[in-house]
Amino acid sequence: MEKRFKNPKDPLKLVIVRDMWLTGFDVPCLHTMYVDKPMRDHNLMQAIARVNRVFRDKEGGLVVDYIGIASELRKALKIYTESWGKGMPTLDAAEALAKLKEYMEIARGQLSGFDYAAYRTKATTLLLPTANFVLGLEDGKKRWFDVVLKITKAFSLCGTLDEAMSLREEIAFFQAIKAVIAKATETDKKLSEEHKNAVLKQILDNAVLAEGVEDIFKLAGLERPDIGILSDGFLEEVRQLPQRNFAVELLQKLLNDEIKSRCSTNVLLEKKFSDRLLAALNRYRNRAIESAQVIEELIAMAKEFREAAKRGDELGLNESELAFYDALTDNESAVRELGDEILKTIAHELTDKLRNSTTVDWQKRDSVRARLRNLVRITLRRHKYPPDMQEAAIELVLKQAEVLSEEWSNG
Repeated sequence: MEKRFKNPKDPLKLVIVRDMWLTGFDVPCLHTMYVDKPMRDHNLMQAIARVNRVFRDKEGGLVVDYIGIASELRKALKIYTESWGKGMPTLDAAEALAKLKEYMEIARGQLSGFDYAAYRTKATTLLLPTANFVLGLEDGKKRWFDVVLKITKAFSLCGTLDEAMSLREEIAFFQAIKAVIAKATETDKKLSEEHKNAVLKQILDNAVLAEGVEDIFKLAGLERPDIGILSDGFLEEVRQLPQRNFAVELLQKLLNDEIKSRCSTNVLLEKKFSDRLLAALNRYRNRAIESAQVIEELIAMAKEFREAAKRGDELGLNESELAFYDALTDNESAVRELGDEILKTIAHELTDKLRNSTTVDWQKRDSVRARLRNLVRITLRRHKYPPDMQEAAIELVLKQAEVLSEEWSNG
């Protein structure tokens, strides 16, 4: 139970403790303690210390006192500060409130020039335009994420004060903007359920902004796409979005997800489209091209990617064979001298031979790797693959085989 309780991903969220669960017990994700038992001195300090660890957006813990431990806590703190304790054992809520107000002004300043005053009654319709405005600012996404994180931490320490409570809806709106941007733009890692729940907690409590955060496409007024197809109809809808900065981020996410999903086993194709995507976005973020231009580039890239993904069917190659075919055709002289049919034959042979010869840990064993390298070399020579490019092709084929080997072993 102790191990489960320390794991923030475990569904176990509440433990009732009678006594003796204190020594060495450190749970950084623990945020609330309900006290209904007389405690004093060291035991009291040790107990409330269970919720004082910093963790993600949590900067302090909450102790809910049902029995009246305030006087005992004062005595315990006096002992703490007069003996070995250093620093501030408790944080002044008024200080946290002052910080909260300071961060709120920074966030409002970032939104200067955009009218979001109707967020209490029109939150859902305002979220996307506000997110679009933030994305149009210089380094807007990072600056917004930084200040909203600071707001969230400060509010966690003073949220029970009346003055802080009056800011709750505006804070929830700011957090929702962050959530919308994150959902539309974060591609390297999925937001954990815990993080999403933390971001949306106040929103759901308020029942103000829940709609739309769950479904970014609905919020943008788009039909949920079959992302596996990136249809012309959906791409046209994105092209017509009035929120141009947001459209760029949405297209980036869709393309990046598609590249990672469909090209995870094709080294060359993934690099080709990832490099192009990064180059286009860098030009846009360096203000070398406008949002309308980069949207057109990304839409053209999406269509080209969609066609590239169909090539396997057209060539009569499965996914693994297509990956090796692409590795072989990276050499223009090979395409000229051998032609499609021979290159497809080599791709078939390499797939069969390497699939039957690879083991789970072949990448780490020099002897096995040398044997596979020789197998590839013999196959290329037999089909008269241009000798000047053979070594480069062998390296690329082996790199491709390394990516595919895990899928083969699982299959």
